[in-house]
Amino acid sequence: MHHTPIFVQKILPSYTWRRKNAQKVVYLTFDDGPIPEVTTWVLQLLALYNAKATFFCVGENIQKHPEVYKQVLAEGHSVGNHTYNHLKGMNVSDEEYIENTKLCAEAMSKEPFVGKLFRPPYGKIKFSQTRKLKTLGYEIILWDVLTGDFDAKLTKEKCLSASLNATKSGSIVVFHDSLKTYEKLQFVLPQYLKVLSEQGYQFRAL
Repeated sequence: MHHTPIFVQKILPSYTWRRKNAQKVVYLTFDDGPIPEVTTWVLQLLALYNAKATFFCVGENIQKHPEVYKQVLAEGHSVGNHTYNHLKGMNVSDEEYIENTKLCAEAMSKEPFVGKLFRPPYGKIKFSQTRKLKTLGYEIILWDVLTGDFDAKLTKEKCLSASLNATKSGSIVVFHDSLKTYEKLQFVLPQYLKVLSEQGYQFRAL
């Protein structure tokens, strides 16, 4: 888990790291879905807290599980583009990256959605790719708090405590609705929502 240092956020202003908010608001995000076994569980849990989130979806998963994607939208959450094949931008040409992003956008457009949000897989993207995506109208969303739910070396208890300690009003927080993270997520997410709700926080979509 890590908290993105303020100086990094300031020297890379092309990306959205957090949303300033005077109220106690947290912006939950979930990457890599939709996955039936995980995303539907996340949606049920969010509903218990009247929480809204943003799901950065992989186009391939949208096409495999369109019913889960429809459920995300139907329950009032927002969605963002996470490329079609979870592509690492540093490893491919700009042309391939943009075309892969467009394939994901096509999968998303089969259902109505608002906004053009993009999160680069692994948080890795070239500046040239950033410029091209912005030309296409995308807001590129990174994060203030990376929970580390994907890190096998990070215990679930440490994941929870570190995530809670790093979260503040306006934080954009990354979880993953993937099979890889599901076991840890089942421990961390319910307690994370419970503790912050008791502290008076609300959870909103981007």
